[in-house]
Amino acid sequence: MIPDVTVDDLASFRPDRPTLSGEPAGFGVVGMPTNLVATASEQVLTGTLLDWDVTVRFTPAGYVFDHGDGTSARHGTGGSTWAASGAAQFTPTETSHVYRARGTYDVGVTVQYAAAVDFGDGRWRDVPGFVTATTGGYGVRVVEVRTALVDETCAEDPGGPGC
Repeated sequence: MIPDVTVDDLASFRPDRPTLSGEPAGFGVVGMPTNLVATASEQVLTGTLLDWDVTVRFTPAGYVFDHGDGTSARHGTGGSTWAASGAAQFTPTETSHVYRARGTYDVGVTVQYAAAVDFGDGRWRDVPGFVTATTGGYGVRVVEVRTALVDETCAEDPGGPGC
């Protein structure tokens, strides 16, 4: 008889850690969206579970971003770059975050993987709960930007203020 499987039973099967990046790369601007992008993919692993040969499939089901400023947010996707979505820089995205103060923030992401097992009969059985994989250490340096009213653009006066 095929056993029931819990996420705790899957302790020896670990999905890869996600990758994490952001836009603009490594920094943000106070009061403007910083776009965070995590990448994870479906993974299939084989091995032995409860003395049975088994195939385990991990499918990304949620992305929990830790913004490093005491806030976090869960999203159904890892997001996408501004270029891939056809959006201009500093446009809000599903996974962007607005920092309210200057500083350097340690950003991380935890991917929640839905798991399913196949004991060799071709039938996938969902495992209740999530298996997680986390990555961190993505530093975002948040700065303030000030603008100045000038008479000419930088193209017109390359030696002007801020050019």
